Amino acid sequence: MRESELLALIELRSQDLPAPVIVGPGDDAAVLLFGAAQVLVTVDQLVEGRHYEQASATLDQIARKAMARGVSDIAAMGGRPACAFVAASLRAGFTEADELFERMSFWANTWSCPLAGGDIAVVDGPTVLSVTVIGSPHPGRGAVLRRTARPGDRLMVTGRLGGSLESGRHLAFEPRLAESAWLCDELGDRLSAMIDLSDGLGLDTSRIAKASGVRIEIDAAALPLHDEAHGDWRAAISAGEDYELCFTVAGEPPADTAPNGTSMTTIGRVLEGEGCFVRTDDGETIDVADLGWDHNAK
Repeated sequence: MRESELLALIELRSQDLPAPVIVGPGDDAAVLLFGAAQVLVTVDQLVEGRHYEQASATLDQIARKAMARGVSDIAAMGGRPACAFVAASLRAGFTEADELFERMSFWANTWSCPLAGGDIAVVDGPTVLSVTVIGSPHPGRGAVLRRTARPGDRLMVTGRLGGSLESGRHLAFEPRLAESAWLCDELGDRLSAMIDLSDGLGLDTSRIAKASGVRIEIDAAALPLHDEAHGDWRAAISAGEDYELCFTVAGEPPADTAPNGTSMTTIGRVLEGEGCFVRTDDGETIDVADLGWDHNAK
């Protein structure tokens, strides 16, 4: 069974969850209500041999990526991180645990997300770092979900795409916290939907389309690509691990550049219908909903 199929079943079984759950499976983070305060909760795991290679990644890179993935999810919800918890299954014979956790603490504090607890085990298999991040939605905009894109919205992306694995950027990306906060400040409710691009633009954007009940069309010529993508839009939107923000905007777009210098590019549009497609220079329309990383995809 493909990951996307399993996730759909989990989401189906998780409808109408009782309080304090406001938003359950199907977004970058859950939204919980405690008293009058909404809380964001997300969990991500970093698996040796899947998300990094022990022989080539430094402890600092492993620690950074383990923390950054969950922080990126909070950014995709328009939120700010508050703290994190780590459950670590360490490979038997691993002798650098103290240094690893010191670097995880460093990066957690860098993003104002201090480590507040966790659990440790030693296993015969690969090292697995499971990080839970707690955060809060934007105080004015509130949580930005995947399911609220509407026909007529424009589709935009931060930064550039492609070549993350080849270049090593997947080990050193910066979660788009500042960009997310700026978008919420500038656009408010006109920032209609958002997701972080971990599995690839095609697959991740299709998640917005499905959740919102809309059709999304991406302009191949408009895609901002890294040099390592070599102009190959298909490879660039399939590889994943970009950790840029993809978002939809009602009305006028934000400025082309965020205050910190990150580019903001319009790459498509939201229409009535369903699915996610790319329009090429020659007018061909290609279904790209399955272009991306999907565990167990055959």
